[in-house]
Amino acid sequence: MAAAMAHDLQPHGVSVVSLYPGLVRTEAVMEAVNAGWIDASNSESPEFIGLVIDALARDPRLAEKTGRVLVAASLALEYGVVDIDGKQPKPLSLDSV
Repeated sequence: MAAAMAHDLQPHGVSVVSLYPGLVRTEAVMEAVNAGWIDASNSESPEFIGLVIDALARDPRLAEKTGRVLVAASLALEYGVVDIDGKQPKPLSLDSV
């Protein structure tokens, strides 16, 4: 969908990406963590994705990323973004799991 939207909106100067977050510490996730079902050692705060979006929006080369699915933690590494707790979530992908 990101690729199709990027193609359609490119003549209008609009960049489109799909962001893939990692494990986000929502209320439900934290209940599972507290119950011992999930390891949250590589989790992200809900604010983390907003920090990544802010850095992405400021990227003068954003148009080069249009039409792609991007891992939020990979972008954070590229842009030097850390989570609100000062941690750097590791990117999750099929290659790294």
